[in-house]
Amino acid sequence: MSLQIPEIIQLASAFYGSSILFSALELDLFTHIASTENPSVEVLAKQIGADIRGLRLLLDAAVAIGLLTKSHHIYALTPATAATLVKGSPHDLTRAIVYNRDVYPAWGKLTAFVRNGKPVEAPQIHLGDDRERTRRFALSMHGRAMGIGQAVIPALHLPKGARVLDLAGGPGTYALLMAQNDPTLHCDTYDLPAISEVAREITAPCADRITCHAGDYHTDTYPANTYDAVTLFGCLHQESPEAIVSILKRATCALKPGGSLYVLDLMTEADHTSPPFAALFAVNMALTTDNGWVFSTEELSRWMAEAGLERFTCAPVPPPMPHFLARAFRPQN
Repeated sequence: MSLQIPEIIQLASAFYGSSILFSALELDLFTHIASTENPSVEVLAKQIGADIRGLRLLLDAAVAIGLLTKSHHIYALTPATAATLVKGSPHDLTRAIVYNRDVYPAWGKLTAFVRNGKPVEAPQIHLGDDRERTRRFALSMHGRAMGIGQAVIPALHLPKGARVLDLAGGPGTYALLMAQNDPTLHCDTYDLPAISEVAREITAPCADRITCHAGDYHTDTYPANTYDAVTLFGCLHQESPEAIVSILKRATCALKPGGSLYVLDLMTEADHTSPPFAALFAVNMALTTDNGWVFSTEELSRWMAEAGLERFTCAPVPPPMPHFLARAFRPQN
């Protein structure tokens, strides 16, 4: 893909649209519009506590980029906005998008990263050091996982009554969805202490079958030959190749012979330049983690084989999410 001159100019100002979206979500604007009869700028400004001129400029810009429509001074949601940007909507992405807003300042320091190769903010900020930021990060991952998980969990084909090891399980969203999908399933989910604390809240409806452990998959070991499946969802893109192989080897030991290991993640083609979103997300991860990037499907296949797994498969999850789901098996003997 090569850009033409008008597209280069558009790219230079692409952050305008992101800023409009982030501000609208911070004001909870879409939820207010959804619950208000005849939402004019005057009515909305009173509800939100905003300046009329400032809010009108924001609303009109949201119309211009396709987030809203406008007719006779009344603003309305588009179908896509109603489905994803209203709190509690069927495909609510509001918490997930908050993560993008939080890392937005890091992108302004991209040149510094390129010069020294080090993340521009300490990963510990959203992994425990800053309690508010950590909780916001965990909840945003919950929102994102809820959107992805609805399509992914049925594709796992877990045996009835499976025992699952969910590593770097984040806020416990996937563990919860697996447990809700099978009322006989039991899951042990592991993550750092501050994240695991949030996971206990999220998984409370199935607390009798989900155990949230504080741990670190860089060094943890697990009961051998115990689990029907191991899941590594949305986590390996922050690890070096050496760390990934180590994590996969210890996870493989925890599987019963014939058990499955699943990896859900963004992945690239072999040259790491496509799909475009995955290549851009690799930069995002590098800005905020020590070893962040996005690996290719070929690399993951090789690492799984090195960990002792076989029969590797990998396929994209249903749109609109840009993730891939890979699976490999521990040999029977």
